[in-house]
Amino acid sequence: MSFKAACVQISATPDVLHDIDALTRLTREAAKAGAQFVGLPEYCAGLDSKDGRLYPVAPAEEEHPVLPAMAALARELSIWLLIGSIGVKSADGRIHNRSFMLTPEGMIAARYDKIHLFDVDLGEGRLYRESATIAPGAKAVIAPMIEGSIGLSICYDIRFPHLYRAYAQAGAGIMAIPAAFTRVTGEAHWHVLQRARAIENGAYVIAPAQYGTLSGGGQCYGHSLIVDPWGRVLADAGDGEGFIIAEIDLTQVAETRRRIPSLTHERAFSPSRLLG
Repeated sequence: MSFKAACVQISATPDVLHDIDALTRLTREAAKAGAQFVGLPEYCAGLDSKDGRLYPVAPAEEEHPVLPAMAALARELSIWLLIGSIGVKSADGRIHNRSFMLTPEGMIAARYDKIHLFDVDLGEGRLYRESATIAPGAKAVIAPMIEGSIGLSICYDIRFPHLYRAYAQAGAGIMAIPAAFTRVTGEAHWHVLQRARAIENGAYVIAPAQYGTLSGGGQCYGHSLIVDPWGRVLADAGDGEGFIIAEIDLTQVAETRRRIPSLTHERAFSPSRLLG
């Protein structure tokens, strides 16, 4: 019921092959350190930005160079590998921000398209419109893991706690939250949100992230995290390239949910408006 999980942290570029090389090197290092599961960040390879919009390299899924490269790596290392996300061309010409869970045989065990899109105005000219180029997903996905199961999500999804509550209610003891969080929001909210999702659901959170300055000028916060069900940060990657690793003990999920059984205390209610 326990295994080692790792998060890879990089700063993606518009050069997909360059990024694949970096992901491969760091994933091999994580596996050498004992990781049986490795998570990669959101838009882990091939990313540019301009005027608050992300422009990932986005061929059709069957033509994307990241998939065969990472599938071969999963097979070589005999690990579970989460491609945090890559851009995949959609039928309407927009892009899916899509995660892939790969088995140790290099097979795709699950796909997840980011549901919630980052359309915000942070002030001082920092305007982000993800929906201008990205098509939203519509399906929550629980993927298999070494042990237990993992709820899939991406970046801005973290601000919608009902998604993770649904995953926990369905039995997931781990939440994946790969991201390319902005530096402004990351400095204010990243650690708090990750720990909150872990605490309120009695679940591990595995959050591989991008760091540094994107090609088009966007700033990513970094600080890939692994958080335990009690809300303790087990590993923090800081602001730089590398990987973090920590022990995932699923008996801690059961123990935490026994100590604070809030998942069994859900009650239906209707909001009412007080007038006067």
